[in-house]
Amino acid sequence: MISLAAVGGVALVELGMALTPGPNMIHLASRAIAQGRRAGLVGLGGTAVGFVCYLVAAAAGLSALFVAVPVAFLVVKLAGAVYLGFLAWGMLKPGGRSPFAPASDVPPVSDARLFSMGLLTNLLNPKIALLYAALLPQFLDPQAGPAWAQLLQLGGVQIVVGIAVNALVVLGAARVSAFLAARPRALAVQRFTAGGLLGVFAVRTALSRTPGAA
Repeated sequence: MISLAAVGGVALVELGMALTPGPNMIHLASRAIAQGRRAGLVGLGGTAVGFVCYLVAAAAGLSALFVAVPVAFLVVKLAGAVYLGFLAWGMLKPGGRSPFAPASDVPPVSDARLFSMGLLTNLLNPKIALLYAALLPQFLDPQAGPAWAQLLQLGGVQIVVGIAVNALVVLGAARVSAFLAARPRALAVQRFTAGGLLGVFAVRTALSRTPGAA
């Protein structure tokens, strides 16, 4: 059984990561603004399934794979860094957009497409890959039972926190968008702050160590 300290640690790590603008937040906010809260929640369903896929992979030995084959982790982290850098540039470049900017020009899509987009966005999210491959294993306790069972419990904590934060993003996106649209300077500050945070995380992702490395 995992300890309360491990539960609290994972919850805090996930809370910090979920509140940092990333692929999931950008996708869900833009869909909720363009198509309404229901569309955002359908996309969130796909995001939740993506979390479960990572959890199952972690319990099956994702971290051990990266330790045994360092080049696999190198490919994942570099691809993730490039992806985050691309998202950061999309906000910071001249004419860039905030994820909370009005997005009436985004064409509506079907529920199936919304769900699959939420799933793929999460599966391609380098923050989540690194969370399960490198961070969750740090909270394992050899005295607390099988590693896979602990990972399932720790992953469950991460999923609850992640879904809760993203649900709040979906439910509040329209109000945030309307608030920022009436305040161009605030929208610009939010855009540059979000882009800057993504850029910092891109660098940190690129420089992160392989799990198990000294």
